[in-house]
Parts: sequence; C-alpha cells; structure tokens
Amino acid sequence: MKKSLIALAVLAASGVAMAQSSVTLYGVADLSLAKASGVSAQMSGNGVMNNGNSRLGVRGVEDLGGGLKASFNFEQGINAESGNTDAATFQRAAWLALSGGFGRFQMGRTLTPSFFGVAAWELTGTANYSAVGNQFGFAGVGPRNNSVFQYTTPNMGGFSGTLGYIMKPDNGGNAKYDLNAIYAQGPLAAALSYNKTNGAKGNFALGAAYDFGSFKLAGSWQDPAGVAKGFTIGGTVPVGAFALTLDIARDTGFKDTDLLLEAKYALSKRTFAYAAYYKDGDKKLVTGAKSHFGLGVRHNF
Repeated sequence: MKKSLIALAVLAASGVAMAQSSVTLYGVADLSLAKASGVSAQMSGNGVMNNGNSRLGVRGVEDLGGGLKASFNFEQGINAESGNTDAATFQRAAWLALSGGFGRFQMGRTLTPSFFGVAAWELTGTANYSAVGNQFGFAGVGPRNNSVFQYTTPNMGGFSGTLGYIMKPDNGGNAKYDLNAIYAQGPLAAALSYNKTNGAKGNFALGAAYDFGSFKLAGSWQDPAGVAKGFTIGGTVPVGAFALTLDIARDTGFKDTDLLLEAKYALSKRTFAYAAYYKDGDKKLVTGAKSHFGLGVRHNF
C-alpha cells in the first residue's frame, strides 16, 4: 500500500511538471481484421487495411515571449498487433521548431510539404488504404523527409505555403526541395504539391475538395516522375455518424485503376469503426494483391 501511494505521488508530480512545460503525450491505436485475395483472413496492425498506423508521441511548446514559441515533436511507430516498434526509435517524427508572427521554421525529420498538400483535399484522411496514396504516393514520393529545413508561412485568409530544403550531404549528394501551396477556408480546400531532387525530374500534384454539406467531392491531377501520371476523383456522403466514401485513382500512363470503398462510423469524437474494400490496379499491383478487405477500429488519444 505504501509503495502504491509513493508511485501515485511520483506520477502526480510528473503530471504537474508536464503541465507547466506544456508537454503532451498522445497516440493512435488501430487494429483490423484484414483479408487479401489469395491470403487467409488475419489480424492486421499497420497494414494496408488499417486506417492508420498505431503510434505513441510526445510534443511540447514553450512561450518564449514577444509572440515567439519553441516546440518539438518525437513520435514512435508501434504495431498494436505484436507490440513491436519501428526499427528507428522516432521514425515518424523528430523535430524542433520556432514559430511566431513570421510563420514557422522547423528542422529535423517530419511529414513533407507534399504530404500536407495532398492531405488538404484527400477524402480518407490519408488512410493506409487510400487509393490516392497507394497509386501516386504523396506527389510521387513517400510521406516523410529526414534532415529538412522547413518554413511555413502564416495563414493569410486561408492561404498558406511551406517550403522544405535538404542539403546535398544529407540526401546522398543531391539536394532536394519540397513545397506546397494550400488554400483551405469554408467548404473549399485546394493545394499544389511539388518536390524535386537535383538531377531527377520533379513530382507534381494539384487537387481540390468542395464540401456541399450533404456530400463532398474531391479530385486531382497527378504527374509524378517517370511514366506514371493521371487523375483521381471521388466523393464522401455523411449520414449522421456514418460516412461513405468512394475514391478512384487512374494512372493513364500505365492504364491502371485503383478503387476504394470506405465506410466509417463515429463511436465518439476520438474513436471510429471502419470497413473498407480496396482494389489494387492489375497493371502495377503495388500492394501485392488485387483485392483487400478490412474491418477495424481506430482510437485517437
């Protein structure tokens, strides 16, 4: 009993310290029952038919005075099926930032400007089974950059932009820049994403979504490096706590079409159940199977 009281006192003291320094512990728990063509049904953690990857993170902010703030974020990926963690301890995020009236300057490993550009209009919230993400990536690349210096403008009437730059020694001898331009206000969200590594062709995506109230429509034009290019089009219909999404991503270069049908049911503000069918196009088969079914629950905390 005495040991329990001591432990509670330590936890209480830690909570006070964290509150004073504005540090927040957060995360996601996501598990599903998944079935792919040619593969038996099984539990899935962090797979194609999970809405998102489970994670645990810590972030904080300090007011430095005069409108200037310092902030940080470290985020660890966790597979809720096994308890295993990512090979790199903070593979999902590890960065430091300064922000104020001038905008935000950030350094480290973080989600790319191209990712946030696509996320501004993509209908599923960039789910693992996103037809857009699986067909075209996030403007042709993965969702994160290492060793990036990144600046984001203040929000100006719904407009904002982010420019990221990676120096040559930090990117295999070839500097890289990554940028977005976003407008998000009222029912309209539109964004341009572009990234380029020196010596290679650039990757481009332009998309928009409009919420009519009773339904939401989204579409984009995609032109990543290489043969691939094409478009996406889809819509979401909310019905109370339910939301039904149909999304199609067509690669006209490979003549390949991905299709997603997703249903969500909000159990609370932070927890929802989901069911999804994802068809990987026959010509590219990025996920290794043509058809995928998933039924799961996601909890954000």
